Amino acid sequence: MSDSAHSPRIGITHDNIHLSKPTWRDLTESRDVSAEGSVHGCADPKVLEFITAATASNTRRAYQSDLTHFLAWGGSIPAGRDTVAEYIAAHAKTFSMATLARRVVAIRRAHAVRGLPDPTRLELVRLTLRGARRLHGCPQRRVAPLRIEQLSAIVFVLSGSTRDVRDRALLLIGFSGAFRRSELSAVDCKWIERTEQGIEITLPRSKTDQEGKGRRVAIARVGGPICPVAALDSWLQVSGIADGPLFRPVSKVGRVLESRLSASAIAIVVKERAAQIGLAPERYSGHSLRAGFATSAAAAGLSVWQIKGQTGHASDAALGSYIREADSFRGMAAVWSSVSEEPSRIPLGMRSPVA
Repeated sequence: MSDSAHSPRIGITHDNIHLSKPTWRDLTESRDVSAEGSVHGCADPKVLEFITAATASNTRRAYQSDLTHFLAWGGSIPAGRDTVAEYIAAHAKTFSMATLARRVVAIRRAHAVRGLPDPTRLELVRLTLRGARRLHGCPQRRVAPLRIEQLSAIVFVLSGSTRDVRDRALLLIGFSGAFRRSELSAVDCKWIERTEQGIEITLPRSKTDQEGKGRRVAIARVGGPICPVAALDSWLQVSGIADGPLFRPVSKVGRVLESRLSASAIAIVVKERAAQIGLAPERYSGHSLRAGFATSAAAAGLSVWQIKGQTGHASDAALGSYIREADSFRGMAAVWSSVSEEPSRIPLGMRSPVA
């Protein structure tokens, strides 16, 4: 990108915040506390390159952030069982159990890759974490799914501005492809293939495809104002994008930048557009598009294998919560619809007593 793209004249907006905010690497002064100079005594740079590639970059960043917090608190590598247990006890009331468990995993990994004894497997640490779950555990917060009717309402209020054209395509493609926000951010023009029925987008890598086997996602041309293919065509025409990242930041003056729209910026777009139609933005995130497709598809009666074919879920268990949510309301509606309002059709024991 040219220097002018970083000029204040471009205008920092909610979707190009990465141009103004320091990156995680800036904050840690490029000191990767979870990346090891040697793994189990191996210092061969070629081997270490493959070891680094074995873990997704997002996962490495999460481990790095978690381990940084542990070390800043006063921990060390290697750590004793008492230190790890005290760390858990110190943060059990302030962290969610998911966050606390992930930080314990980061500590475990830091020991494992160095060939050090793992303190997190000792009974003192295990019992402390189990007790924290019992005393302070609560249901994990789930983002609300952005259902098809809500998505339609958002699309209806969008105008013809460059940002609105982009967001219309972003939301419809994200929903219909059931993409994770990281997948949506990573889409390049070269991975889009036109067919008679619509388009196919190839994901060269995803959360459940770390080995890069690739997955093709079909997006149908459905016609009408909520057609994802038509929305994508409009975005490509307005933006003039022919190659490189598909979804990009748009400046305050409507200029399309060359960089890739980040996953966090996609989450902000979803929140802001949800708020536009009166939804509580704190309940929505980038994952709401993926969850919304799964929930809407289940409510429409699609089978599990059909939904999995679009979402790419590796197991039924991961998909089950969306299907159960849709089925629970549909099932209760069916129960009530089976009861006639005519007293003659209602069993005698269920009739209201006559005064």
